[in-house]
Amino acid sequence: MTDDLFRSDAYLRDCEARILRVDEAGIVLDRTVFYPQGGGQAGDSGRLLLPDGRELAIADTRKAKDAEGRPTAEILHVPAPEQADLLAGLKPGDAVTVRLDWERRHKLMRFHTATHLLCHLVPQPVNGCSITPEYARLDFHMTDPLDKELLTVGLARLVAAAHPLTVGAITDDELDANPALVKSMSVQPPRGTGTVRTIRIGDAEQIDFQPCGGTHVANTQEIGAVVVTKIEKKSANSRRVVLGWAS
Repeated sequence: MTDDLFRSDAYLRDCEARILRVDEAGIVLDRTVFYPQGGGQAGDSGRLLLPDGRELAIADTRKAKDAEGRPTAEILHVPAPEQADLLAGLKPGDAVTVRLDWERRHKLMRFHTATHLLCHLVPQPVNGCSITPEYARLDFHMTDPLDKELLTVGLARLVAAAHPLTVGAITDDELDANPALVKSMSVQPPRGTGTVRTIRIGDAEQIDFQPCGGTHVANTQEIGAVVVTKIEKKSANSRRVVLGWAS
């Protein structure tokens, strides 16, 4: 399995690692700072610095799958195209330096945290999510209209309030006893270890608390200026809210 260092520290930008496996799908390492696509958040990109000094570009990060197509505990680093010559020389046991595209990752962290603030402003179940460096969107299971300007003002207020964010965990039993903590209808929190990772925003005042495996900033003020760029009626009972960077 891959030791996912980003779970405990989203601000790690690089690490030393060893190759476990190389195949046509990509490269599996024993540890990484790269987040694999999941929970609506895009996978990380960056570089692997090879023992001979060359650099292998990583275009995407995914969860490896078994023969039945089920996700495993391994994280797959997907090389950018046209790097067959670099891949050919790699073998299990080789040491590499894993270096994150930090600017891109930080945008993902800021947007992901902003979507949690949006869940506070629109307390409705979420039935779709996408978080990219350029935009983020949440689809809410609801029929009432939403006001773009009011949501933008609400986000600005929560960002400026500098609410701290805390990564924690609850047991599977605690989550079963509080099913309302799961706000997503389409993505269920990962089970199997006995505990589920949680994100809490707010200290004296709790803004948001829910299971989440993504990467986040440590304080809402770090999000910066985000705005609601669009609100769409996706269906009779779904409203899509799209976030973008303020110009």
